Amino acid sequence: MKIKKIITTSLLLVSSHSAFSALLFDQDVTSNAIFGSGNANGGFTVDRNNGIELGLRGKLRFDANNLPQNQFNSNGDGTYSFDAGLPPTGFSWAPGSTSSAVWNFEWSVNSDFSGQDLNVLSTYRYVLGMDFDPGLGENLFTFDPINVTCSDNAIGDNSTASGDGTSVLIGACRSTDQAVADAASADYKSLIDNNNLAQNSWNMEFFDDALNGFAFDARTDGQYDFYLAAFDDNGTQLARTEISIIVGDGATEVSEPVTLALFGLGLGCIAVRRRKQVNR
Repeated sequence: MKIKKIITTSLLLVSSHSAFSALLFDQDVTSNAIFGSGNANGGFTVDRNNGIELGLRGKLRFDANNLPQNQFNSNGDGTYSFDAGLPPTGFSWAPGSTSSAVWNFEWSVNSDFSGQDLNVLSTYRYVLGMDFDPGLGENLFTFDPINVTCSDNAIGDNSTASGDGTSVLIGACRSTDQAVADAASADYKSLIDNNNLAQNSWNMEFFDDALNGFAFDARTDGQYDFYLAAFDDNGTQLARTEISIIVGDGATEVSEPVTLALFGLGLGCIAVRRRKQVNR
């Protein structure tokens, strides 16, 4: 059974754009891939600005044996190509689901990649935009992946070894025992208040929500755009990276954009529906 949770978060909206250097392709992030065991570094499309490093990449989540691989299928220009279609069996809690992609998108946020600024994760606000329109238009689902009540993001710093990020158990975040849920939230807040590196690996299955206009069908050829940006408390964009996942033959037509990424000064609130996260 697919389980959803609701996370209400404030989004810092874009008020101005800084001058950014060109994105860097096929990069390692600083200093390791700290989420889960066996995940290799590399293949990230990275922006490093204002002491912040942001990375995005695609990765093969399900091979012919339904196993994850360190295969990124980068085209060297911020695009990543994967087959359309469903994995052999998919996630154990959603076997045969038409929204389980064979690929994941993976993100990394480092609020102090040089180790000199001492800015922790909670210093900034972030926006992750996910595209649900398989055409060249965009239907963007946006939220802050860091500043939430509770999450199983892998957290660490520049010295954290590969696969050694600290995570709060997602079951504790969702617990119906309020004391357990409160303790998990406190643990997560302590992590983002004392560390500078956060990462995760997500499948479109976790976010598929046709009822609210974010339907995803893994069997459809298309192009799905993703961006990750960081802002200060004044709403100034400090860093931004973006990628496109090309599925099958890619987008074949331009569809009408339904964009939820708002640009302007202020704060917005959004209720984020996320699918249950499982082994990456």
